[in-house]
Amino acid sequence: MIEKAEVLVSSPGRNFVTLRITTDDGVTGLGDATLNGRELAVAAYLREHVVPLLVGRDAHRIEDTWQYLYRGAYWRRGPVTMASIAAVDTALWDIKAKVAGLPLYQLLGGRSRNGLLVYGHASGAELPELFDSIREHQDEGYRAIRVQTGIPGLPSVYGVASSANARAGADAGTDERYDYEPARRNAVPVEESWDTRAYLRHIPGVFEAVRNEFGPELPLLHDGHHRLTPIQAAKLGKSLEPYDLFWLEDVTPAENQDALRLVRQHTTTPLAIGEVFNTIWDYKTLIEEQLIDYVRSPITHAGGITGLRRIFDYASVYQIKSGIHGPTDVSPVGLAAAIHLGLAIPNFGIQEYMQHAPATHDVFHTTYSFAGGMLDASEEPGLGVSYDDEAAASFPYEAAYLPVNRLLDGSMHDW
Repeated sequence: MIEKAEVLVSSPGRNFVTLRITTDDGVTGLGDATLNGRELAVAAYLREHVVPLLVGRDAHRIEDTWQYLYRGAYWRRGPVTMASIAAVDTALWDIKAKVAGLPLYQLLGGRSRNGLLVYGHASGAELPELFDSIREHQDEGYRAIRVQTGIPGLPSVYGVASSANARAGADAGTDERYDYEPARRNAVPVEESWDTRAYLRHIPGVFEAVRNEFGPELPLLHDGHHRLTPIQAAKLGKSLEPYDLFWLEDVTPAENQDALRLVRQHTTTPLAIGEVFNTIWDYKTLIEEQLIDYVRSPITHAGGITGLRRIFDYASVYQIKSGIHGPTDVSPVGLAAAIHLGLAIPNFGIQEYMQHAPATHDVFHTTYSFAGGMLDASEEPGLGVSYDDEAAASFPYEAAYLPVNRLLDGSMHDW
């Protein structure tokens, strides 16, 4: 039985919300409930509405608990609700695997592969800096790389580190962003500006230069970050076809799932969608009509291992693969859960992997490994992640927000 559930908020490098469930036998499980810029909303939802429902429940009835929290709330879906359910679900899977004495992936059907191919984030304000970042990632072992670059005339662009020293600064424990942590510690979101025409003119030349420098074999990815209309997204996908992208990500806001039909009609560039999606219903049309190639939701925001596994099983019928979101605002608990799920599912595609700052690993002690461009879980029972309360106490919550975006005329735009 569940004896207690604790909501742990800490900020080692950035803000995280962690749920720790303890059974009456003393077994603990961890779940990630982090929602970037809305962490305290999830923490309150957990403390005030979910934790009181958990005490006394059978910790091994994972599916029943998932249905209880999803259907029982009446007001379903949404990022706060689904992040809370994800934390409970992941923590219960952690407990079940520990009781079984097995790494979690074994309870999901065992290995379907030896490790997970990952991609890293290379960026640069201009080409020389971008090329240096790509080489640095290759030196670290990455065999697939996302490419983001500055746009002439725009002072700050999504996906580009704030300076050449940003990553080193974060590693040294300063408040500098590392490559790439967009949330900035501030009382209100920072405002950035955007010019779609400048972006569409500039990006094809960047990928031409990258291909000329690094050759045809290196898998390249790019994130449009919801900023384009469907016809603009179609134009971008078509213009990038000569450079053989692994995928083009979030080219247009996909809440309007029908919009992807237009994009699909005009380009054969593979499409990845869904890091802001929370349930299988967000993907229904996209999957059934094969309008995308990769599902991007993280375990943390899609209802946990149970919720995301359901989405992947549905996607596999249509030959659509996984591409689990893995930024630094998904904690090592969420990343570990993604590794275990990725090892087990038959339709794995690729795993995003941004390495957390050293301060994060002072709080979250991990056993997963990265070598040869691949992530792998350890054989430790459960997720293989523990939480250091003493270290966490030295990193209190501090408000931080993702930026907001305005067009050059001052009107609000998608960030």
